[in-house]
Amino acid sequence: MISTALLTQAVDLYIGLGSNLEDPLQQVRQALSELAELPHTELICHSQLYRSDPVGPADQPDFINAVAHLRSQLQPESLLDQLQALEQKHRRVRLQHWGPRTLDLDILLFADLQIHTARLCIPHSQLSVRSFVLYPLQEIAPTLQLPGGRSITELIAQCDRGTLAPVQV
Repeated sequence: MISTALLTQAVDLYIGLGSNLEDPLQQVRQALSELAELPHTELICHSQLYRSDPVGPADQPDFINAVAHLRSQLQPESLLDQLQALEQKHRRVRLQHWGPRTLDLDILLFADLQIHTARLCIPHSQLSVRSFVLYPLQEIAPTLQLPGGRSITELIAQCDRGTLAPVQV
């Protein structure tokens, strides 16, 4: 059973999306629609789609990435359960660390919470070094302040864009 433990009020949070298997553009578009259908959750907006080089093993296809802004009453662990259920719906298989995948959904930020457990790390542990997260996040939240006081603008200034590019559709 998927947990739907609730907060007393809705909070803003950000989800990173990525795919590089089985029609990645469609995987990410479908996942954005499915995020809008999560219980006790509203999709506020999302970034445009971006193409990025893979992180990790280089012998895999490029990724399609985006970031979504949600407002939810779900507890962080309940949201994680919902996201992992969506990944399973997209037939995600975890065979290789940073390997190819049909869908990857990561909680990047959850209000101003800082959580570090075996199951969940918020803010996402790689947030500050991933261009495919920072640039889409800045697109939809240009004045965002992270827990601890750093701004998205500061993080962008320290993160090379590399080959990250908007997808032209």
